[in-house]
Amino acid sequence: MSNENLSHWADQTAEKIIRERGDLDVYTCASGITPSGTVHIGNFREIISVDLVVRALRERGKNVRFIYSWDDYDVFRKVPVNMPQQEVLNAHLRFPITMVPDPFGRDASYARHHEVDVESVLPAVGIKPEFLYQSERYRAHRYAEGMKIALDNRAKIKDCLNRYRDDEHKIPAEEEYWPVAVFCEKCNRDTTTIEGWDGEWGVSYSCECGHREKADLRTAKGIKLGWRVDWPMRWAHEHTVFEPAGKDHHSQGGSFDTARLVSKEVYDWDAPVSFRYDFIGIKGTPGKMSSSKGKVVDLYDILRVYQPEIARYLFAGTRPNTEFVISFDLDVIKIYEDYDKTERIAWGIEKAKNDEVFAKEKRIYELSQVEPGMPACVSYQIPFRHLCNLLQINDGNVDAVISALPDVKSEQLDRLRTRANCAWYWITECAPDEFRFALRKDGSKAELSGPALDAVRKIRDEVVPKMDDVDEKALSELSYAVATECGIEAKALFTATYQALIGKDQGPRLASFMKIIGRDRLTKILAAY
Repeated sequence: MSNENLSHWADQTAEKIIRERGDLDVYTCASGITPSGTVHIGNFREIISVDLVVRALRERGKNVRFIYSWDDYDVFRKVPVNMPQQEVLNAHLRFPITMVPDPFGRDASYARHHEVDVESVLPAVGIKPEFLYQSERYRAHRYAEGMKIALDNRAKIKDCLNRYRDDEHKIPAEEEYWPVAVFCEKCNRDTTTIEGWDGEWGVSYSCECGHREKADLRTAKGIKLGWRVDWPMRWAHEHTVFEPAGKDHHSQGGSFDTARLVSKEVYDWDAPVSFRYDFIGIKGTPGKMSSSKGKVVDLYDILRVYQPEIARYLFAGTRPNTEFVISFDLDVIKIYEDYDKTERIAWGIEKAKNDEVFAKEKRIYELSQVEPGMPACVSYQIPFRHLCNLLQINDGNVDAVISALPDVKSEQLDRLRTRANCAWYWITECAPDEFRFALRKDGSKAELSGPALDAVRKIRDEVVPKMDDVDEKALSELSYAVATECGIEAKALFTATYQALIGKDQGPRLASFMKIIGRDRLTKILAAY
């Protein structure tokens, strides 16, 4: 891509990283989370924000290491209400998350369960980081030197942590500060108190369970840094040059600011280039989800409604510091329409307002693709609303819908099938009742009488036989003429026809709807009258 095109925030960030860090053999970009529960779509915003910047760097010819850290050596503090086997989980509070059993019985641990859920779905949206497991790294003593530096510099770290705090929240001068915590060798809990540091490698501690010992940083498995020190230590250890953070961490004097101080003053590493990303709201929660059960929206839920390119588009098309909502209601139709328009502009099928808009829309489209760059061809452009109507008329039979579409290329099939599956899931699980319908096919009939019944019969006998020979506009005019002949308002005609066809007072635009249903099926349904 052209370096001159800096219309997208990912490219602007990539240029900033190169400008501030210079020419490096490798650019390490980082993201990470504690797998303490379901990794929800708000967490995904950080992952994809890093992925977009990684792509921008790689397109500039840079060698990039994209790491995703599982902080699975953090303490298990709270049992989420949406988890089974609450008693088992409660019995493991204060353990490292990696030692909590999987309540679903699928994976080696509670932490691994949530890690697998994320690792198995990320490739669907083209995200393939190198996963780092902090429990493994701490237990392999990779950070022994980093912990020793922290313990030797605990007064300096205490000063860094206090620098942005008011007097009320400062660590008191007389209070001993310890940058490490210990999981007890005997009971595995962090219910421990640090007793001393020998200035070499030994940390003495006691536990509420009665166990006490002097542990060696180079051999003990239960010692780790507190996260406010662990974060900057790992920046230095991994040579991280880019990592975004949520707005809570990026608040003035917040954890990123203190980590920046610790990174530079203790570990002699400039904090990575960063930006603040905002929170995500959910609008029109899917039917299968229940907030009362603690169910959160994750990437699986998104991909049931949005094809992967559009899941990426939601984030690629929005600046990270902008709060937005992910919709599962009727807004879904508009989001698909917006993406389709962006795609048409990117392929030159629709003209952009100006060159600047074209450059921006094309870049958003490129970054929305599962594989970097432009795909082999444009998608088969079928409006989402129309696709929903086709699927409902065909009782969700995706193959029947696709086989009836004209001029579908083989290289468009996968994306089209994914869109159709998403549309059917949305109809059945998320769409409001007024949007859903099913054609009568069981011989049932609406209770119609008088002019309404006459009108439906005229539609069947006089309009349906002509429908293949006229366009939608002419078909609509024929229907209006029937209403006039029967002495009823057009609205009453539509209501009667919808009742006859789908048992509802309203539905898709009638002429278009009749065209989609087709003459043979219309004749068969209306024969009951």
